[in-house]
Parts: sequence; structure tokens; C-alpha cells
Amino acid sequence: MTLAVLLIVLPLLGAGLCAIGTERGAKWVGFLAALATFGVAVAFAFDFTAWHDGAFWPNAQGWEVFKAFGVSFLLGADSISMLLILLTTLLMPCALLVSFSAITERAKAFYACFLLLEASVLLAFLARDVILFYVGYEFALVPLFLIVAVWGGQDRKAASIKLWVFSFVGSVVSLLGFLYLGVARSMDTGEPVTFSIDALTAYGQSLPASTQWWVFLALMAGFAVKVPFVPVHSWLPLAHGEAPTAGSVVLAGVIIKIGQYGALRFAMPMAPEGGVLLAQSFAALAVVGIIAMSLVCWVQNDVKRLVAYSSVAHMGLAMLAMFAFNMIGMEGGILYMVNHGLSTAGMFMCIGLMYERYHTKDMEVVGGLMKRMPIWAVFMVFFAMASLALPGLNGFVSEFLCLFGTFTAEHPVKTGYEGILGPTYALLAGISLVLGALYILRMLQKFVFGPLREPGHGGHHGGHGHHGADHHVVKDLNGREIAAMLPLALACLVIGIYPKPILQAIEPAAQNVLKPYSQIVAREAAAAKDGERRADAPSAPAPAKGTPTTTPATPVAVR
Repeated sequence: MTLAVLLIVLPLLGAGLCAIGTERGAKWVGFLAALATFGVAVAFAFDFTAWHDGAFWPNAQGWEVFKAFGVSFLLGADSISMLLILLTTLLMPCALLVSFSAITERAKAFYACFLLLEASVLLAFLARDVILFYVGYEFALVPLFLIVAVWGGQDRKAASIKLWVFSFVGSVVSLLGFLYLGVARSMDTGEPVTFSIDALTAYGQSLPASTQWWVFLALMAGFAVKVPFVPVHSWLPLAHGEAPTAGSVVLAGVIIKIGQYGALRFAMPMAPEGGVLLAQSFAALAVVGIIAMSLVCWVQNDVKRLVAYSSVAHMGLAMLAMFAFNMIGMEGGILYMVNHGLSTAGMFMCIGLMYERYHTKDMEVVGGLMKRMPIWAVFMVFFAMASLALPGLNGFVSEFLCLFGTFTAEHPVKTGYEGILGPTYALLAGISLVLGALYILRMLQKFVFGPLREPGHGGHHGGHGHHGADHHVVKDLNGREIAAMLPLALACLVIGIYPKPILQAIEPAAQNVLKPYSQIVAREAAAAKDGERRADAPSAPAPAKGTPTTTPATPVAVR
């Protein structure tokens, strides 16, 4: 419990030190605080004893915060939470390190905002009380709004407002779903109101299917915005396009993962029959997002928005696999959270470092940069290939599991695999592999390879050719910038070559999520067999006139 609390307290202390320190020293205070938090996360991971049993650790009782309202300060983590904590604490010092030369104004506030954001996100991942989760989940929006609104690009005002409105409205609907579960449980059982995740999960699963439908929809309202699902996705490309480099890294690697984590931790376990009833609808939205956003990427010339739109497509595939409700898809969707966070954060770092030198993101204006920055080009191609799911890199493992899990997610009587989607969804989602190759390779061909094109006059105007550019200003990556991206590249390589340890850690936690769905599928299979037996049985003779008749109940898949 001490290490879990320290994970939240350290970034808060760092934010306070940044606020009272000097502008010049703020970047080092922020970086060292984020690095120390990563050190605590690594210590927590070594001390963590529940990697292979799916349980939450430490299993503490917590402290009552508002006893009258049933809110407890209860912290704990399972293997999924632990992986996301490690991802968050790894990305944060890397994002801050890459910002040293980019942020020259209001540095104290900038680094303080990032540390506040880190503390909020870690609280959300560690919370074992839904209100405590909601505090972290919602408070993270405040520093994120400031990061985009203060240090963003020309359209930062519109981007920050859209980010706030979409996220706030969606999360309020999710809060109503949580409040309903807490209050309804108290009224039904006569027990005091509690917002313990375990208590609300057990109660939610006891509700009738029609009620679970509404509960699932309410909880998913906020999480669908954060993922984001089409059609509530439009805030993300705009926010990515205007956010500073570190802001885009955190958005891609951390913020949108809270949406998928929320669906995994709350919506699916608390209303499993609602999830079954709505799975086809959310899967259809995911497929639309995968194909539509891939087509949008194909025609984008703003390289940062291209990567932002690709994130919507990638997260759509991860969510599609989770809605297949089988083990293979669930493992693939969870692993995708980690892999997408690593590879996409790396691409945003590369784009940000290029933008810092040329002040443009237009691939029609700048390109062929391998000739000017070969080290940068190696990182850019590497992260792009990881995002493209090249075999041997991390993206291949998760994409293969997502597509295979979705493909086999049919009735167990037909295929032997549990699940409720099937080949049609997988084949449609598989189009993203072809489209992904098209837009990623097009980006690399224009942006990294080909003839050198640099904007003239210090990078502020769009002249073609390199005759007007000041070649002495543009340099390749320095040691600090390489150090910021190297850990992400190594993680992509290690997971791609040897994914077994991380998959073994994910498996028991994924089984816990799927347990109620397995029971529903088993009931459905039993009902189907019963229906077949009834159909094959010889028809009974017609009853004599005046004999009372009864109609047997039709077997149903869910309550």
C-alpha cells in the first residue's frame, strides 16, 4: 500500500516544487520527479505478487473518506493496472525530456501540469472505489485542458474547448451510471451505500438484462468518448494536431487508454448481459471507425493528424477484439493498449522533434528528411513499422491476436471458441491492414525518403526545394532526444520478439473479465441444444377438444 500511495504523492510533490521553483530549474525538477515515479513503479512491479493469479494486490480495506456517502480511499492493482502504471510512468519522463528545448515560456506551469496529470491518471488506475476512480479520471481533464489551451498551436482554443465538452459530457453520463448502481444496491439490500468496485460488480451482475442494457450504455458513454469511438472521436485529431509534443505523447499513450481501461474494468464486468446485447452495435461502430479513419489517413498531408486519425482506427481494432468476448480477443485488446501507447508515442515524439526544427507538419512542404537527419529517420521508420504491425515488433502480436480472436468468436457449438462476433467483423477489420500499409508507407515515402524538401526562411514559409533553407540550423537528434526515445524503441522490440511474459500476466486478469460472459455463452449453448432436441423430437398428438394446453417457455440466451 505504501508504494501505491507513493505513486500518487510523488508527482504531486514534484508539481508543487515546480510551482515554487524557478523557470530554469522547473524542467529538471519535473523530469526528476517523473523519473522517480517510474522508479517507484518498477519497485512496485517487483513487489507485486499477483502477476499470474488475476487478483488485486494489495487487498487492503482502505480508508473511509466520506463515510456517509460510502466512498473509501481503497487502492489496489491487478496485472492489467500494473502494466498501464508502468506504461504511464515510462512515457512521462520521456515526454518531459523531449520537451526541454520546445517549452520556453511558462515552464513552471507546464511541468506542474504534467505531474498533476500523471498523479490523476495513476489514481484512476489504482482506485478500487468507483468514485475514487472518477476523481482521478475526471481531474486529469483539467491539466490536459491547460496543456492544449496554453501551449498548443494556432487553433488551441477550439481544440481545448472541444476536448473539454466531449470528455465532460460523456463522463457525467458514466457518473450517473455509477450512482445508480450504488444507490439501487443500497435500496435493494438495505445495506449502507458503498461504491466499492467489487460490491457494485456483484450487484450489477444480478440485475435483469433489460436494466443491464441501460447500465452498460451509461457507463460506456464516457469511456467511448475517451477511446474514442466514432462518432464521438472528432475531438482527438484536433487535440493532437494542436497539442505540444509531450501533450500528444500523453494523449496517445495514457489518456485514451483510460477509456479502454474503464470499459474493461467497469462496463463489461458490471453489466455483462448488457454488454452481450450491445456488443454488435459497438462492434459495428468499431469497424466503421477502423475503415473510415484509415481512409482519412490515406489522404492526410498533416503528418501529426495522420497519426492521430490512425489512433482512432487502432483503438477501434482493440475494442472490437474485446467485444468479441473470447480469451484470444481479450488478450489481444489488452496488449494493444500497451503496444499502441509505445509505438504511437514514439511517432509523436519524432514528429514533434521535426516540427521543432522546421515549424511545419505538412508533408507537401517538408520531406526526404533521411538525408538531413538519418538517426531521426531510423526512429521514425522503426516506430512506423511497429504501428504497421511488422512481424518481430510489438504491434504484430497484438493485431494478430485481435483479428484471430474476432474471427473465431462464434458460437462454441460451431467452432469450439467462445464469443459473439465472428469472421465477418474480422474480415472487415482486416481491411485496415491493407489501408494501414498504404497510408504508413505513403507517409514514409514522402516524409522520410525521396528527394529532400525543406521549407525556406527558417522553416516558417513553404518554399519547395532546399535552396532557401539554413542548413546549419537543422541538426540530427542529440543525446537527450535519443535518450527520450530509446526506451520506447527497446520496449517495442522486446515485446515483439518475446511476448510470452506479458501475455502470461494478462491471461488471468482477462479470464476474470470474461467469467460472467462464459456463463452467458454456456447458457446460450445449452438453450440452443435444447431447442435442437425439441425440434428433432416427434410431434405430440393434438390434444382432445377441450383439453387445457400449455406452451413451453422459449429458451433465451440471457436473463
